This record gives sequence, structure tokens and C-alpha cells, in this order.
Amino acid sequence: MSRVLALLLSGLLALAALPTEAAPQRLEIAGLRVAAWIPADSTPGPWPVLVFSHGLHGCSTQSKFLMESLAQAGYAVFAPDHRDAACRDWRQLLARAEEPLGQPARWSEATYADRRDDIARLLTALAADPRFGAPPFDWQHVGLVGHSLGGYTVLGIAGAWPGWKDARVKAVLALSPYASPFLSAGSLGGIAVPTMYQTGTRDFGVAPFLVRPGRAFDQTSKPKFLVDFTRAGHLAWTDLNSAYQAEIVSYSLAFLDHALKGKPFSSALATAHEGVAEVRVAE
Repeated sequence: MSRVLALLLSGLLALAALPTEAAPQRLEIAGLRVAAWIPADSTPGPWPVLVFSHGLHGCSTQSKFLMESLAQAGYAVFAPDHRDAACRDWRQLLARAEEPLGQPARWSEATYADRRDDIARLLTALAADPRFGAPPFDWQHVGLVGHSLGGYTVLGIAGAWPGWKDARVKAVLALSPYASPFLSAGSLGGIAVPTMYQTGTRDFGVAPFLVRPGRAFDQTSKPKFLVDFTRAGHLAWTDLNSAYQAEIVSYSLAFLDHALKGKPFSSALATAHEGVAEVRVAE
């Protein structure tokens, strides 16, 4: 991904943090600013716990459509603003990535380790908080969701960076993830939890590194899933593009319900729907 594209993405994701009718709760916990979407009290439990990691210079609220849908389906969702969040400090829009996006071989476990630390610290603090640490919050079934650099973050925590691996995490949903550093390191085989990749045929900076033979999907351990949306670009997983939202929610819930709630993966979603170029399921 070029510097210009990264800056454009940063600015657009910052604009995505506009209020909606279903505004999230705002928390200050573990030294982090966190947006939270908690199921209604009437929602049957237990509620698996999800942490969402935003894109480079994005915001915790960049993908509200998905966070709201997950909460309505019985997931407790928490999204921190990482240090690079533009909604935390607009000057982050001018900051360079810690290592060049076009040189993934320069990335290591030290690259954006603060994001790993944010999520580890947040999980610990939430589990110890009397508001969130007891039923119906289900701490035996914790999942991570991440977009773009957030996808890099959650894949790393799932085991793609061995030193980042967190045994509390039971499933990972990687939305247009920047996975190239793990391809360079040959480390995706270290992921030992169910993983779903989502990308699009116009997600030019990401899709080839996920879907082509021998790339991220093939290198990731089973169980693994992949959904490739027809003509979707890198911003399809943010509130800036509504064209794919219904299908993104459907496939995301099918995966999370399977991985964290023990439901069968929906046979209706094991093949490509209209608007989906390809679905892969490898269990």
C-alpha cells in the first residue's frame, strides 16, 4: 500500500467516526479510550467477548455497522483507540507507519507491539471489572476482529507473531488484513485458532496476498475460512461503504457463531452468495 493511499485511507476512516442512532458506550479503562457495544439486557446469554482493532490511523468507531450487528446477535464488543488513532489525535494522519507498508520484510514482533499491549491490557482489565467480568459475559470464548492494520494486529495475537500469542483468544476475524509481514516471516502456521479472512476483488493491496496459491489462506492452519467479495475495495468494512454490509454481517456471524458459540457453520453461507466471488471453508 502506497504512502498516498495510506494517508487517504487514514482521512476517510477518521470521517467514519460520526455518531449514529445506536451510539456506543464510552469507557476509560486500562488507560485506553474504548467504545463498547453491549447486548441489551433481554438478549440471551452467554455473551462471548470480542475486541475490535481499527485500521491504520482509523478509529474504534470506524465500523459501527458491524459492531452494532454483533452486539444485537449477543456479543459484547469492545474497541480501543490505539495510539495511532486519528480520532484520538488528528496529527496522527501525518505520521508514517512504523515500518514501510511496501517493505513487509522489515516488520517484526516489535512493529506496532503497542497494539498487542493495548488488547492484552484491555482483556485483563475488562475481566477484572465487576461490570463486565461475570455472566452473561463469557470469558471462556474471546474473539478478536480487526480491519487492515487491525487485521495485522489480531493475526499477530492469534499466533502469527509467536511472542504475541495470547491463549485467551479463541477465534480471529481478519477483515482486509495487512498480512504481508507474516508471509515474509513464514509464521502464519503459528495460528492455532479458527480464522476467517475477508477481502474483495478490488482490495488490490491485500487480496493477492490472501487468496493466491501459497499465500496467507493456504499458509494458515485449519480451521480457516475465506470470503472474497466481488468488486469490494479496502474500505468495504467501514461505515463509508454500505454496499456489502449485509453480507459482511452474515458471513461474520456465521463464523463467530461457529467458532465461539459452537453452532454449525451455516450451509447457506458455505458457498458464494450473489456479490461474493468466492468462499473457502477448510476444517
